[in-house]
Amino acid sequence: MSGHSKWHNIKLRKGKVDAQRGALFTKLSKEIILAAKSGSPDPEANYRLKMAVEKARENNVPQDNIKRAIARGSGGSGEKEIEEIRYEGYGPSGVAVLVDAATDNRNRTAGELRFLFSKNGGTLGETGSVAWMFEPVGVVVVDPAGRSEDAMTEAALVHGVIDLEYGEPTEIYTETASLAEVRDSLREAGLKISEFYLGARAKQKASPQGDELNAALTFLEALDVHEDVQRVFSNLDVSEAALEALA
Repeated sequence: MSGHSKWHNIKLRKGKVDAQRGALFTKLSKEIILAAKSGSPDPEANYRLKMAVEKARENNVPQDNIKRAIARGSGGSGEKEIEEIRYEGYGPSGVAVLVDAATDNRNRTAGELRFLFSKNGGTLGETGSVAWMFEPVGVVVVDPAGRSEDAMTEAALVHGVIDLEYGEPTEIYTETASLAEVRDSLREAGLKISEFYLGARAKQKASPQGDELNAALTFLEALDVHEDVQRVFSNLDVSEAALEALA
């Protein structure tokens, strides 16, 4: 279990869920701002923005919030500019971590993340220090709804799919350019999609156990709840047995 949603699922089963809707709205709004900043303010002409708006609507973000975020990303709001920054480093037990952040104060965010790394026995590294351990992918997170691994594998035989990690939830990895196409095909096949995004997948895995595993999960959670952090990717690999022990 190495993907973002997989360790997030661990948090759910541990009962440590961030229930603040405002925090979720902020993260979704920032993604819209970054997407609008990267291209056209028209979702139909900007693939990333289209995905960000769809995700926001699926999570009941008000339309006015979406419009304000697009305006801010397009430079029409007069507010401080939000920039996208990727941080890299190692957490407890040498777990490799990529952190995608969105901030209007680069120095503040860097300082706070450096503190979180250090506090949890990790080290914030230079650009490129761990990125080589990951590959860019599209990720579609689906609920197997009782389907077996064979059934899920068969359902995922769609053009653009790279791999599948079966579980609850199941992560389906795609070529980055095929994310929307794969998502639509899976929906048409009757699968319930809980999340989809452009992300990173580790090529090498780390499997700490016991207290070291718990420390790694605590660290990832601390990163994930930071207000400037949009998404966290790691090479942490957790077995079902270890997950049950933490439940």
